[in-house]
Amino acid sequence: MNIRPVRYDHPDAVKLNDQVQLEYAERYGDDGDITPLDATMFDPPSGLYLLAYDADDRPVATGGWRNQDAAGDYGYSPGDAEIKRMYVVPEARGLGLARRILAALEESARAAGRTRMVLETGDKQPEAIALYVSSGYTPSAKFGHYREYESSLCYAKSLVPPRKATAGRP
Repeated sequence: MNIRPVRYDHPDAVKLNDQVQLEYAERYGDDGDITPLDATMFDPPSGLYLLAYDADDRPVATGGWRNQDAAGDYGYSPGDAEIKRMYVVPEARGLGLARRILAALEESARAAGRTRMVLETGDKQPEAIALYVSSGYTPSAKFGHYREYESSLCYAKSLVPPRKATAGRP
């Protein structure tokens, strides 16, 4: 698998976004995720968007993060990086792609000075919840576009390494 940065409006990103929207609509019985997104939100250094390609150069997984410093009205905190559009096509699930993309997004956000990674998912996405919990994310106060929805679940993970205790010092 080859993971590479692309713009959120890249044709392959649009293709996978269309697929994930169909899956959201199926799972929730609605029109999919209507969170307002713009390609520039994922442009470095304020974000990053990744696509994974298989050996035949087909796009099979995606994910991105965006800076949320200016979104305090939606419950974000300064230093937050928000994960968006994590998705793996059905035929590539179980290969560890989501975990690899998540790790790359965390590293990029940390390198960009972000202090916390946050995400919003739904209660009908048990695979996503399992991935995030097993990757160290913990439930957090609700934020974002769907913060008022009962089915919305929010998680966070510190990107700041824990301080090491020094011998003889508290």
